[in-house]
Amino acid sequence: MKRGILLFPLLLACLSVLASGAHGQAGVKPDGTVTASSVVIPYSSLASPQARAFFPKMLAAGAKAPPIDAPIEQSRRFYDRLNSDRVARMRKLYPVTVRHETIAGVGADVVLPAQGVSAANRHRVLINLHGGAFLWGAGSGGLVEAIPIASLGHIEVITLDYRQAPEHVFPAASEDVEAVYRELLKRYQPKQIGIYGCSAGGALTGEAVARFIVDKLPVPGAIGTFCASLVASGGDSAYVGPLLNGQGVPAHAFDLTTLPYFRGAKADDPMVQPGRSPDLLRRFPPTLLITGTRDMAMSSVVHSQALLAQAGVEAELHVWEGMWHSFFSDPELPNRSRPTAPSWRSSTAT
Repeated sequence: MKRGILLFPLLLACLSVLASGAHGQAGVKPDGTVTASSVVIPYSSLASPQARAFFPKMLAAGAKAPPIDAPIEQSRRFYDRLNSDRVARMRKLYPVTVRHETIAGVGADVVLPAQGVSAANRHRVLINLHGGAFLWGAGSGGLVEAIPIASLGHIEVITLDYRQAPEHVFPAASEDVEAVYRELLKRYQPKQIGIYGCSAGGALTGEAVARFIVDKLPVPGAIGTFCASLVASGGDSAYVGPLLNGQGVPAHAFDLTTLPYFRGAKADDPMVQPGRSPDLLRRFPPTLLITGTRDMAMSSVVHSQALLAQAGVEAELHVWEGMWHSFFSDPELPNRSRPTAPSWRSSTAT
């Protein structure tokens, strides 16, 4: 029921617009497909005025991005420039120190709050797995996701430069995460380690935990899967999300498992999509899931939370109104945007 509450405002808005004669006639096919001659959807009235003003700037910046199939060096240069600029701005807002290390053969940036790790977090550590379609994001992309968390959370964050496509394919990234995790287990108890990531990093977080379980390692204390989760992208948001971001309705849902990194892997493999295995899910740690109503991955994130709850796992879902994929990556994003409803925690465990 709560899942329905989160989706209802978005669906109601879309249906009311499609049904309005002022914006074109809507039709419904026998299989449930809705078509419309034209669609006009205003920016959410539930988001903040600051977010409304920022939204066109985000779209303009995104329009400059190379297509997903662009030459890899072109994409990596573009996103490194974008993320390096964000890092420079973040370091002014969130004071940290950064040092580069190699842990278990994997490159990593260790990010520490400039004011020092708090007493409560002295024996805790977070692992960040950056986004970037398993193609880019190493270095600067990881720092974008690690700097605010380290500074505001007063905790050490280690962001990993895991192996990516096209040079490497699944399960190379999961292997790198496991190698680092094993090394950290020599210094920390499992419950003292957390893992989180956004987009590809969110998917990799779930894949890594599935690998830990199969390899009989203790699971971390908690994980976070943001703007991606435990199943392939699909559902309403895979089509509505791009539409609400001015990109039109795609012919097919974008699916992370079709990316070059997964060449040769089976999409239904639970090590690729842990959400396909109830047995794996019931052994997952407490999970924080974050998405936005304009995120193409929203449906898969919401569905992942439901699967975790059904498996008896403590799973907390936050859906932010008017927000897009990886919306928290820009330091200039107004902080007065808010979730569609108060955050809620769901668990079937007794």
